[in-house]
Amino acid sequence: MSSESLLKPEGRVLSTLNEDGSRRWLKPRPSHDKFWSARRVVAYLLIVVFSAIPWIPINGKPAMFLDIVHREFTFFGKTFLPTDTLLLGLLMMIVFISIFLITALFGRVWCGWACPQTVYMEFLYRPIERLFEGTPGKKKPKKATGLRKVLMYVVYFVISAHLAQTFLSYFVGAHNVADWILGSPFDHPTAFLVVVVTTGAMMFDFSFFREQVCCVVCPYARMQSVLLDRDSLIVSYDPNRGEPRGKKKKSPKPMEGDVSLPVIETGDCIDCTMCVQTCPTGIDIRDGLQLECIGCAQCIDACNLVMDKIGRARGLIRYSSQRAIEDGKHKFWRPRVVIYPLILLVIVSAFVTVLARQESTNVFLMRDRGMPFNTLVSGEITNQVRVRITNRSPVDDTYTLSVVEPAGVSIAPESSTIAVVSGGEESLRVPITAPPELFAEGFVMVRVRVTNHDGSYTKELKPFKMLGPYYKEPKNDG
Repeated sequence: MSSESLLKPEGRVLSTLNEDGSRRWLKPRPSHDKFWSARRVVAYLLIVVFSAIPWIPINGKPAMFLDIVHREFTFFGKTFLPTDTLLLGLLMMIVFISIFLITALFGRVWCGWACPQTVYMEFLYRPIERLFEGTPGKKKPKKATGLRKVLMYVVYFVISAHLAQTFLSYFVGAHNVADWILGSPFDHPTAFLVVVVTTGAMMFDFSFFREQVCCVVCPYARMQSVLLDRDSLIVSYDPNRGEPRGKKKKSPKPMEGDVSLPVIETGDCIDCTMCVQTCPTGIDIRDGLQLECIGCAQCIDACNLVMDKIGRARGLIRYSSQRAIEDGKHKFWRPRVVIYPLILLVIVSAFVTVLARQESTNVFLMRDRGMPFNTLVSGEITNQVRVRITNRSPVDDTYTLSVVEPAGVSIAPESSTIAVVSGGEESLRVPITAPPELFAEGFVMVRVRVTNHDGSYTKELKPFKMLGPYYKEPKNDG
């Protein structure tokens, strides 16, 4: 056996590769039917929403604003700060569990209907390509050359630049991006560099890499083997109805009394390969569920149109489950369909509870680094503490620190007032002073109160353990 035959795979390794390992360029043929029309409406709606969200103000901020510089993340009027680790963690868990549940129920519906890669590729960049090169099936596509190729890439560039600037507006604000577009790049070199890099990445993705993102890069395709089960809704070919493939022919009618030549009738699949020609990732759905399938339903539309032409029932390729195709039964209730919603309910309840109990101000007091205590010339003992205040209210505010107990402990007036802007956080080093006679045990528990300027917020913090030298009563020589 030759080394060449040993290295040659038995079948196609990847739908986007030829047998020799070279790139298989795909020019999918569009199939316009009900799923295509529905996906197009969803896609253009998502594109409008993506472009509009940075411009929609809620509580004085964009509907979605990811301010990495100030570590603030705003989602539809609610701003999460660096101290909201628990809330952000719960939010991420809600997202992931929701993905698990949706995949268990509806398969890769996200990939085919809402993923930005699919939305922009199939409903923005490919239509532009067909405008310049022709539509497969209607007009034989020809590779764009010369001026047509230049114009096609100019349009690609304009769209990619718009998407890059919209992407940037989620992090710096749409109004800032609009001002920067009219100004010099040297006034904002970092933002300009981000737009250039993002535009280049989108040009590379949508004009060259394309479906390879779904087949090679995206981890979701490889996760589907554990997220799906035999009852998940997937794009399925019905072999019981479609096989054997071929044109609808019968063998010659047998002579009377001759039973040696039975009548053989082909299935509904006429092997037209339209389901393969229309697939954006180049697979044959008749081979079963594959890693590259994004659940876009293009093969369903193509097959249904063919069935209409030859007078057969639709649904040879349809949204169904593996169990329904093989056994004719569909089992909706199964462990993961019950467990995922229960987990989601617990996490959502925890998120809502934490969010509802969240105060307008967070105050955290801790011991500062350095000496545990110092003795002043007056004999008083001082501890340096660090006070951190987070203002979640919609207005700027001023907070005052005061000692509730014990008597004699005080905070220097010049250090007791802290101004914090709305949504901001301030940290201040504050000295607390106490007379030495309070340290009979080497420490004293101090209670600190925080009050804002109008008294609408008042909170007593947990007792702070103020350290000092053991105090001994002076001996009376008299």
